[in-house]
Amino acid sequence: MSIAHPYLMFLGDAADQLAAKTANGVAKWRPEWCLGQLRFEGCQADIGLPDMTLEDAAAAGAKTLIVGVVNQGGYLPETWISTLDKALDLGMDIASGLHMRLSDLPGIAEKAERLGRQLYDARHPTRDFATGKGRRRSGKRLLTVGTDVSVGKMFTSLAIEKEMKARGMKADFRATGQTGIFIAGDGVSVDAVVADFISGATEWLSPDNDADHWDIIEGQGSLYHAAYAGVTLGLLHGSQPDVIVLCHEPTRPHMRGTPDIPMPDLQAVIDANIASGRLTNPDIRCIGVSVNTSALAEDEADRLLRDIEAKLGLPCVDAFRHGAARLVDALD
Repeated sequence: MSIAHPYLMFLGDAADQLAAKTANGVAKWRPEWCLGQLRFEGCQADIGLPDMTLEDAAAAGAKTLIVGVVNQGGYLPETWISTLDKALDLGMDIASGLHMRLSDLPGIAEKAERLGRQLYDARHPTRDFATGKGRRRSGKRLLTVGTDVSVGKMFTSLAIEKEMKARGMKADFRATGQTGIFIAGDGVSVDAVVADFISGATEWLSPDNDADHWDIIEGQGSLYHAAYAGVTLGLLHGSQPDVIVLCHEPTRPHMRGTPDIPMPDLQAVIDANIASGRLTNPDIRCIGVSVNTSALAEDEADRLLRDIEAKLGLPCVDAFRHGAARLVDALD
């Protein structure tokens, strides 16, 4: 899929800031694509964009209404449907990252077809993929991997892309989740791809390229997570990474959502990813660590980064706080 911008970010009646994490990520990394936010009365989230009505956004040239809210169960409430319906009338496409498909909403698909509008369900691939082949491809690839889920793989990937482009390097962020797709404008939400085809989908996402071009592939899940290791392994095999960057959140006592599984040792996670990745790239290596220190005071964060760097012998940064310059330096 390729989503037209500029965007109007729909926050609806989000209960808190976390519920708007998709919209917040897009506004952070693609502010030039975002015209404003649409919030209902009582909305408890604010991503810092101008508040706009649908009419305001249409007059300003908004091309797509992005449903930037997440909720338990991934459904679209009936109270939102009239807003989506009106957005179609005003000339906008609609994109959503929720599990419930836009095309399943009463009357929405029919109206979109009649008016020539596009509906994008970012979580649901719109094409079939082949199984992975493992053929060596031209170009260079970097994959972010994690000790756990939701540790900053997307933010780290985008920070690396930003640093590479600032240096004049050829680089593209390859989105593998719904928020990343809204940021990139296209991609594949690999957690919705049938397991046998994840590596093939990732090969399609990062095809042959110029010898000096870098694909920065957004990681998902963790090899150490009982629920999501499968998608991580598919990404490792399909992306055929030359290098990986380990991402970590240091304050968790156990893997997210699985209290019986403690957080793994960082070196063990690196070793497991290297061993798995060698199936399709025997020369895979880890070049650094990106730690999400948002829950730590600055002095605590600095001390932790120094300790991890000394232990692993790899550059260790918070790519969100400090940028990814040292990680890109490590590619040489």
